[in-house]
Amino acid sequence: MAVGVQPIKSMSVFEAATASSGAQRIHQEVTAAAPNIGRSAPLGATVGHGGVNFSLYSRDASGIELLFFDREDDGQPTRLIVLDPSVNRTYHYWHVFVPGVQAGQLYGYRVHGPLDHIKGMRFDAAKVLLDPYGRGVVVPKNYSRKAAEEKGDNAETAMKSVIVDPRTYNWEGDTPLDRPSSQSIVYEMHVRGFTRHPNSGVSAETRGTFRGLIEKIPYLKDLGISAVELLPVFQFDPQDCPPGRVNYWGYAPISFFAPHQAYSSRQDSQGPVDEFRDMVKALHRAGIEIILDVVFNHTAEGNHSGPTLSFRGLDNNAYYILEQDRSRYANYSGTGNTLNANHPVVRRMVLDSIRYWVEEMHVDGFRFDLASILARDSSGHVMSDPPVLWDIESDPALAGTKMIAEAWDAAGLYQVGSFVGDSWKEWNGKFRDDVRSFFRGEDCSLARFTDRMLGSHEIYRHEEREAEQSVNFVTCHDGFTLNDLVSYNEKHNEANGEDNRDGTDDNRSWNCGIEGPTCDPAIEGLRNRQVKNFFTVTLLSLGLPMFAMGDEVRRTQYGNNNPYCRDSESNWFDWSLVTKHADVHRFVKLLIARRLLRDTGPERKRMTLTQLISGATKDWHGIKLNQPDWRDQSHSVAFSAELKGEGLLVYFVFNAYWEPLEFELPPDKSGGGSWKRWIDTFLEAPQDIVPWQEAPSLPDHTYRAGPRSVVVLWASLHDRAL
Repeated sequence: MAVGVQPIKSMSVFEAATASSGAQRIHQEVTAAAPNIGRSAPLGATVGHGGVNFSLYSRDASGIELLFFDREDDGQPTRLIVLDPSVNRTYHYWHVFVPGVQAGQLYGYRVHGPLDHIKGMRFDAAKVLLDPYGRGVVVPKNYSRKAAEEKGDNAETAMKSVIVDPRTYNWEGDTPLDRPSSQSIVYEMHVRGFTRHPNSGVSAETRGTFRGLIEKIPYLKDLGISAVELLPVFQFDPQDCPPGRVNYWGYAPISFFAPHQAYSSRQDSQGPVDEFRDMVKALHRAGIEIILDVVFNHTAEGNHSGPTLSFRGLDNNAYYILEQDRSRYANYSGTGNTLNANHPVVRRMVLDSIRYWVEEMHVDGFRFDLASILARDSSGHVMSDPPVLWDIESDPALAGTKMIAEAWDAAGLYQVGSFVGDSWKEWNGKFRDDVRSFFRGEDCSLARFTDRMLGSHEIYRHEEREAEQSVNFVTCHDGFTLNDLVSYNEKHNEANGEDNRDGTDDNRSWNCGIEGPTCDPAIEGLRNRQVKNFFTVTLLSLGLPMFAMGDEVRRTQYGNNNPYCRDSESNWFDWSLVTKHADVHRFVKLLIARRLLRDTGPERKRMTLTQLISGATKDWHGIKLNQPDWRDQSHSVAFSAELKGEGLLVYFVFNAYWEPLEFELPPDKSGGGSWKRWIDTFLEAPQDIVPWQEAPSLPDHTYRAGPRSVVVLWASLHDRAL
């Protein structure tokens, strides 16, 4: 008997589901080809000299079969290798080296073990399982999530892993860009939605793919953004959603190393990996970083009645946080299960995944969905020093990689301003809420709004960090688009099939007088103005600005604030809007161009938020100089500051009041010059914003700010040339 291979003496689960001739053929192939024992490290399928080493973790498995397939929809493997626990197992790692196997081979596992829900064990040897470290995944056209939930063999309809050799790609000298955060403007986008619309101008074969995104890089570069933040691109389960719908957003991962196959125009086994790399390389050539929205808080395997796709069938106790009743899953993610991220094996997988995407796929950063879950231990308790978060932060291979936390979870843990670590940046949900509240005219919102403008000092000053610790945004994928924020008072999620119960009710939106689309020019003008107000504050505040795909052209989701299951034109980027709302597009372009001219010298980069604020010469004003109105009922404020590094004096007016207000202007200190008007959102385009150097001078010592508007003026300090 060959070492590492057992003859099949009795019918396995797989054999029982196949014809006797097929089972005999597999038996002959197993005994004819003699794999070696293999090594426990590295995990996954590793291409080496003369073959491939396979290794995976399972503590309680009693037996493991490695299956090879020729096609993704094969109902039986063409080769089956039974791992002998006496020789193919070291500690809890099962491993084997198979000579002659090459990149591109499809494979999966069947794992035998006890089915004992009370003890948290859910082994099911009838199910074909993905390799947790698989670098590629293929999905059969007849893939069935239901078959993975029910009893019986699911080989024909199961996803399969693909052997990938990352060494074969030619990067042509590409490396991550390592752009300073002070020079970053993040554009959150959906790979499919960006180019899927028929009017995208992208060829039909590449719409909705990594290749399609490459074709639209000139648009991104012209807009001026410096980083794209892609909604999940790890392989996910599109059937993890209500019946009759599709998981469009992708927050349903089932492989943390493989790019989503459907996002590739190349459907060969190696295609998605190489096409993703082509996209990264093209973005880097355009000076644009790539940040991945990653989901390490849960998987697509769902709750106790969910499918067995990978982790559940390998080692359920290790990979998931279970309730005291171990037949049930803790649900801090709101999606049915919670990844046990601080278990040593899962912790290692998370870190290995991040390293892989940086070192082998050249990404520049990550945004961690519901990152606060990663602070929970195996019992769900919040840890003061979560090992997985410190592992990520302190790994020398990841130094300089942008790490952004969504610092809350679905169970109420909220850590904005208190997230663990010395370098994590945070989505600032309070910026979103307080800026929305101010511009819709809420009482008691002014003081919070002004703090958000200055980097949310009350939230972050205790950490003595840079201003860019706060990721400032008003909209993102989760919630209203910017257009819908100013067009709807209520969510309209009926199309999701959940009777409008899903999605948040706390939108802090204002429809400007009519719910939904309108042809009323007064209301449309007000909405346009509000959109520009939000953009001005987001892009000029202290912090790292981010905005969502299509907001720059008023993309709408028709009031749906949770369109995670809507793969349709209602969710895609409608490229006709670039012309329809050209004035907003132009406004955003000019805002971005000026922000990127800010002083970002070495001294600025070393300054903390507190130092930056305390070292600036600044004053708050009302309609009278140095007399700000901080009453709860106040809806306007002005702010002046000297930007000595740029030789500028700047003056902002934020008027969320419903009537015009006349503001006194400070002395310009320029020795004979005058204030120049750069932005006034109350004015019609092209006077709403002008190129920085073309700003017209103002003859008066006061300025009339229109209702619900933002004004930005500037003057030179000491006649310094700009």
